[in-house]
Amino acid sequence: MTTTKSVRELADLMVAMRDDVHLATDVYLPEGPGPFPVLLERTPYDKRGTNHGDFTRAAPEPRSKPEIARWFVEAGYVFVLQDCRGRFGSEGRFTKYLSEAEDGADTLAWLLAQPWCDGRIGTLGLSYGAHVQNALACLDPPGLAAMFLDSGGFSSAYHGGARQGGAFELKQLTWARKHALLSPETAANPARREALEREAIEDWIGRRWRIGYSPLSAAPEYEAYVVEQWDNDRLTDFWKQRGIYALDSYAQYADVPAVHLSSWYDPYSQTAIDNYLSLTPIKRGPIKLVLGPWTHGQRSVTYAGDVDFGPQATLDGQFGDDYFTLRRDWFDRHMLGRQDVPEPLPAPVRIFVMGGGSGRRTASGRLDHGGAWRDEQAWPLARTRPTSLYLHGDGGLREAMPEAGIAPLSYDFDPSDPVPTIGGAIASGAPVMFAGGFDQRETEGLFGARHPGRALADRPDVLVFETAPLAHDTEVTGDVVAHLMVASSAVDTDFTIKLLDVHPANPDYPEGYALNLAHGILRARFRNAFEDPQPMEPGQVHALTIRTFPTSNLFLAGHRIRIEVSSSNFPHFDVNPNSDWRVPDAPPRIARNSVFVDRDRPSHIVLPVIPDAGG
Repeated sequence: MTTTKSVRELADLMVAMRDDVHLATDVYLPEGPGPFPVLLERTPYDKRGTNHGDFTRAAPEPRSKPEIARWFVEAGYVFVLQDCRGRFGSEGRFTKYLSEAEDGADTLAWLLAQPWCDGRIGTLGLSYGAHVQNALACLDPPGLAAMFLDSGGFSSAYHGGARQGGAFELKQLTWARKHALLSPETAANPARREALEREAIEDWIGRRWRIGYSPLSAAPEYEAYVVEQWDNDRLTDFWKQRGIYALDSYAQYADVPAVHLSSWYDPYSQTAIDNYLSLTPIKRGPIKLVLGPWTHGQRSVTYAGDVDFGPQATLDGQFGDDYFTLRRDWFDRHMLGRQDVPEPLPAPVRIFVMGGGSGRRTASGRLDHGGAWRDEQAWPLARTRPTSLYLHGDGGLREAMPEAGIAPLSYDFDPSDPVPTIGGAIASGAPVMFAGGFDQRETEGLFGARHPGRALADRPDVLVFETAPLAHDTEVTGDVVAHLMVASSAVDTDFTIKLLDVHPANPDYPEGYALNLAHGILRARFRNAFEDPQPMEPGQVHALTIRTFPTSNLFLAGHRIRIEVSSSNFPHFDVNPNSDWRVPDAPPRIARNSVFVDRDRPSHIVLPVIPDAGG
């Protein structure tokens, strides 16, 4: 990426918000009298920094934000970069997510008043840079003309991003510590930095944080919001604040062209789908949905974790030249109305269907899983055939109902020995967890691993259910839903599910390869409603419904479809102590958990099968 035309730069303009807090803002202007269309990116990650995802397949070194700004200026846009409240050059106190709607709307109002703005403003950004877009769109601010949301934009942070199934996503802890260290307050206070650096996140990841008892005690503004998220375990008005909850704002949400892009190993795939499904029927848009095979922001590589999806897996070359060109073409066409620019996303939905590869090890040492892009007219796919597979006492996963009189399958769930997280839809989890697809087997260096080399399926607290080797190719695209009949000795516990594609053994993988595709979790006290936790009756049978995050995978003939059921996925989620949450500081306990697999109490999953995949 090169820039050749002259660019005027206005650095560190302090833009006033409605409460008189000023946000540091850099403006990059084309030469000429103007006015010009404007693109705005708001970020907590330093407006002059470099984002890990801002690279292309042809140029793998990430570009800095100023360099990207100048590239867009060459195309005739003013490009505006702003530090979010309380971050880097901006004033105010940072509270994650909760100031972004109003700050975004106030910034647009300021832009409209500038002589170089022609009244058309587009927004763009990755992750937090997508959250801030969704937040301001809920206010329908004047001037907003188009958006490109990449891997973010909360429909509901309670249902994904901060919590899931009632459990707390511990990436909020790792993110908070990393960015407390990068905060202006830490930069100005060596004692604060020393106190933060003295605490190792690995020593705290299994503890329950409280105010004054956390590795963030030296950064109270970060500690406060993390503890508040963790303490608010029910779906209350706390979780319905603007910035983290768009579900009740779609009617007034800005009606502008928007792309919602995410990926199967990203924690924001479901929120991208939620936004698309909610907005498409009520807005002119157009609204587009793109779902790739990547991890968070890594759209220009062919792999996710230990799994490679083939040379066609990148966004580059499939949506124009690259990510930068795709976004420029989107704004040229849908904000500026340039009909000479080809429609960059002609179909409403574009998905990457994983699978179809050789199953051997690539030259780079990853599993060759393969895959292909496909255009669709809607989500979920209209031709989806919901297919029920029942969990059987012999570990089978079959369409036939189980027999009567089969004993439940039981295991002891010990909170002190949780099932370790091996990949998945994760972001900001370093240094304790990493996103992507992996063989579900403990390795040296895996956080929480106690038996390197052991498959998770061999743990006594993991129940395994799988099909016979498939007779024909089978595509599963959508959310897998588990309907489990369970019991526990505890008044509360968790149940987790995981969907896997089990590759058969070959010379490269003599024990086969159990590839994680999607996960789900439910804290049992929320089985009836997230607003109203109810204790389990120990020993009594309860019905649970657990939905996985979305996926799209072609299970080849000879592979097996597997579901693993357990009660933890750590450190992706906090570990349920199996004790009575209504009793302060109740000690953890081992729970005897059971899944029923008989005809009278059948547990089953529903797969979204696409019937034309191969038979």
